[in-house]
Amino acid sequence: MSAHKKEEQNLMEKIVSLCKRRGFIFPGSEIYGGMANSWDYGPLGVEMKNNIKQEWWKRFVRQRPDVVGIDAALIMNPKVWEASGHLKNFTDPLVDCKKCKQRFRADSIPDDHAKTCGGELTNERQFNLMFKTFIGPAEESANIAYFRPETAQAMFVDFKNVLQSARKRLPFGIAQIGKAFRNEITPGNFIFRTREFEQMEIEYFIREQDWEKSFEMWHEEMLLWVEHIGIPREKMHLKEVEAGERAHYSKRTVDFEYPFPFGVDELYGLAYRTDFDLKNHAAASGQDLSYVDAETNEKVIPHVIEPTWGVDRTMLAALCAAYHEEEAPTAEDGKTEARVVLRLPKWLAPIKVAILPLSKKDVLSAVAEPLYRELAQQFFCEYDETQSIGKRYRRQDEIGTPYCVTVDFESLEDKAVTIRDRDTMKQERVPLAEVKNWLVSKL
Repeated sequence: MSAHKKEEQNLMEKIVSLCKRRGFIFPGSEIYGGMANSWDYGPLGVEMKNNIKQEWWKRFVRQRPDVVGIDAALIMNPKVWEASGHLKNFTDPLVDCKKCKQRFRADSIPDDHAKTCGGELTNERQFNLMFKTFIGPAEESANIAYFRPETAQAMFVDFKNVLQSARKRLPFGIAQIGKAFRNEITPGNFIFRTREFEQMEIEYFIREQDWEKSFEMWHEEMLLWVEHIGIPREKMHLKEVEAGERAHYSKRTVDFEYPFPFGVDELYGLAYRTDFDLKNHAAASGQDLSYVDAETNEKVIPHVIEPTWGVDRTMLAALCAAYHEEEAPTAEDGKTEARVVLRLPKWLAPIKVAILPLSKKDVLSAVAEPLYRELAQQFFCEYDETQSIGKRYRRQDEIGTPYCVTVDFESLEDKAVTIRDRDTMKQERVPLAEVKNWLVSKL
């Protein structure tokens, strides 16, 4: 293993360790030995994940007059997946090792398999990725249903209802955030590839002649979002997916790839789905899913541009980009110590402000606790009065808290507190009466 690859592997191990130790992400079902690639979001992880979803919704739904949202069922009529092509085409190539009995995707067999096992592989066969279940008490073929493998199809199935109720004109989009399920052959790399994951998707309905213009518009919007989560767009690898590798519905796909510690891989995707979905659902359901222009009475089946974001991959990429190790000065002159800091964008940080009394004294708590209650009305805050102030600063750095507010004995006299910046570590004295407004201006 090269020195660079070992360093990248160590970085991934450090991020996974930090996530468990500080309450971002835990192994699922851990007290029972866990479950392969199952992860639970802890107290800080769920806050960060919610920040991602809320910011995305604000940016792409509430602040856009041309996009509306829905929240659809996880289990849909099985005819949906027949019409969409998923029952026939939503597959991965699968091979088995005859010696060690492991299963692999045929296009991603681990490099070290030949060395560690060397067993003969079976012929390639197609494996459908949808999770099957049964509706009702009897496990019969008539009762088969599927957990959705993507959020997109509900937006096509609900197109007619949304069009009638929201009274939108082309171009317009339908957005959804929700869970999807894929029975991945080889999940892995922490939360990057899991069988249960969360998507943020938009189906943007357009006239066919406008597809290239709309595609470029969403291409830029996705790059702006990448920058918004703290990743310079120059770090992204934009992959034009070739015809043979694209999904069955796509005429053009661009993968937005990020250099994760385990390698460059897909973070987001942008696809031109043509009129494939609405046309197929109209034919299969017998329903008219066309759009009629109110001014010209022109009747068309809209085409679709689909920008797709993964919530879990967004979180992983943001953590990787924000993770820094550096030498920081200590209280002793001329000395430094290593500190880990998550330089998350302020909006993304799970905790915005930490209230830290210098020591666990009643006179300091009498000032710090009312301040915490006031600030907690506006920001997600943490109150911590245990351990030395230096250790508490380091803990807040490690979880990405932008500001620490320290109440010290001087506060009893001058009615002011010290506010410390996470990134610069600079400290500023701010009057107690002005702390809330000071933080509002920064956050």
